[in-house]
Amino acid sequence: MPVVDPSLNSLTDADPAEVEPTRRRRRRPARADLLALGAYVLLGVFVCLNYWGDVTGRVSSHLPTDHSWFEWLFAHGAYSVRHLENPLFTARQNAPDGVNMMANTSLLGVTLPLAPLTMLLGPQVMYALYLGAALAATAGTGYWMLSRHLVRSRAAAFVGGAFLGFAPGIIHHANGQPNFVSNFLLPLIVVRVLRLGEPGRWRRNGLVLGALVAYQIFINEEMLLLTALACLVIVLAYAVQRPRATRATAGTFLAGLGVAGGLALVLTAYPIWFQFNGPQSYRGLQGGVFHNWGEDLVAFVTFARDTWAGDPAVEKTIGMTEQNTWFGWPLVLLSVVALVLLVRRSLATRIVAVLIVVFTVASIGPWVRFDGVETGVRGPWSYVSDDLPLVEMMMPTRLALVVAAAVGVLLAMTWDAAYRQGRPVADQPRVPAQRVAEATPATSDDAPAPVAARRRWLRPVGYAAVALAVLPLFPRPLPAQQIDPPPHFITAGGWRPYVPSGRTLVPVPIPSNVHGLPTLRWSALTGQEFPVPGGYFIGPNELGEGVFGAPNRPTSTLIYSTMDRGAIPVLTEDNRRQAVEDLRFWKASVVVLGAHPSEAVLRELVTGLLGPPQRVDDVWVWDVRALVG
Repeated sequence: MPVVDPSLNSLTDADPAEVEPTRRRRRRPARADLLALGAYVLLGVFVCLNYWGDVTGRVSSHLPTDHSWFEWLFAHGAYSVRHLENPLFTARQNAPDGVNMMANTSLLGVTLPLAPLTMLLGPQVMYALYLGAALAATAGTGYWMLSRHLVRSRAAAFVGGAFLGFAPGIIHHANGQPNFVSNFLLPLIVVRVLRLGEPGRWRRNGLVLGALVAYQIFINEEMLLLTALACLVIVLAYAVQRPRATRATAGTFLAGLGVAGGLALVLTAYPIWFQFNGPQSYRGLQGGVFHNWGEDLVAFVTFARDTWAGDPAVEKTIGMTEQNTWFGWPLVLLSVVALVLLVRRSLATRIVAVLIVVFTVASIGPWVRFDGVETGVRGPWSYVSDDLPLVEMMMPTRLALVVAAAVGVLLAMTWDAAYRQGRPVADQPRVPAQRVAEATPATSDDAPAPVAARRRWLRPVGYAAVALAVLPLFPRPLPAQQIDPPPHFITAGGWRPYVPSGRTLVPVPIPSNVHGLPTLRWSALTGQEFPVPGGYFIGPNELGEGVFGAPNRPTSTLIYSTMDRGAIPVLTEDNRRQAVEDLRFWKASVVVLGAHPSEAVLRELVTGLLGPPQRVDDVWVWDVRALVG
């Protein structure tokens, strides 16, 4: 198994004699580290720039509903802390049934610790602030991993860390899905996995890894699963290429892994049980909706929409898809050339090559698609049943995020290889006896001084190649759109006399994954002080399968269809009777309609069902307490 000391000499073939001096040198505070972290913070602010223009009135243009959901999650964290309620479940959405927060992308590992700030700043500000910070933090831990454990050049680590934190796929998910940019623990987890085989330290390494894994479960389980799969491939690739070292350290590695798994299980046993067995839990998604979503082959060489070289119109050709690769052809070309030139240099490069190949193939999905067209050629996922546990919830295209991480590491190693060209022999890594014994072919690092001097021209060429490949991928500020502010009746607390304890406020339209985006925000922006029916979440249907949003009741279906048609149907006594039954089920005390593009037709519909409303402040109000009992 991999035994990774602080210089990763087992992966880079560095001389063990250089380990201790390198360790001491790198422990000293470095101005380069501060500059790198400062640059990442500025880049995080830049990416979120459009939000800061009007942070309380803008949401993501691409995923406005997701944006509002995560604002609601920050409010949920604050509400749970303020009222000392179980954060794994909430009845403030989808009343009266509630939402299993562990079975959703609840981001509890972030929203709970940041609850005091959310109470102080509000969920809108907290969302924008955290999004930029998460991008910068992921780049920062990536930089730490690379600079301390894999490359010598701080510039190389900076480039690699920047790509790990701001790759096109990560920026794509930053449009409303901060859980997929919250990857700051993943580099630390990878390093700890690789260090499990350290002699005499398996307990400590196992405990640290277990704590990190447990915490990551409360941030994003899907990214943890992808990281676990990547670590599995790394360990297997190492074992194949270093069988003797693997046998020597297997016992220590497995002992540390057992400690890590045991601690993680102890820390997360109840939340995981709650996720799969608690109220509003579910088994798989209806129809395996994610299973067929693979990566288009053309997407690999296409510039992402939210980069300087990207064109939003390209989505019409390839089709709307998650942009988890979208590297652009220069980066793909550089990656191929770098792998060809460096694959014989170190074990780390060979492992990166294996990661790229394995996860590229796996991300294709059940059918190969080319430029938006399904070719009819079977992909790897066509041989995998979508009924398997975990597999049924996986989206093949997201496996490409492992490819993006491997490309970020490859960029750092490519820059570092250029950095070493032309350096004096005394500053070159010495050739270990192990390499000589294995008759490993010499590389440029093994060249005598005159040859090294003649290769100094390779350094600027290497730097230029990396720069030309990554600069077109520099992110643009995330696009944002204006959204109507919530009614003054809501923000000023005018609703309070109408909503006693144990009852709900029914906004029109009722929040769902398609309709009612503004009304879902009413709950978030008031600190979830009143519960609402419906919402945007995943919960069980009548068969126990996961579906998006609450199962529609007849009245909510009538509201949505009226909005879509722009005209009300002929209402019957059965419609009115069903409306009262639905309001009783929702435990409603008041129905509220604020400013809305379909306000006129919705007011006519609800009036036909419940009678004439009152105009209170800037909303229409139907007090239904006497009607529903």
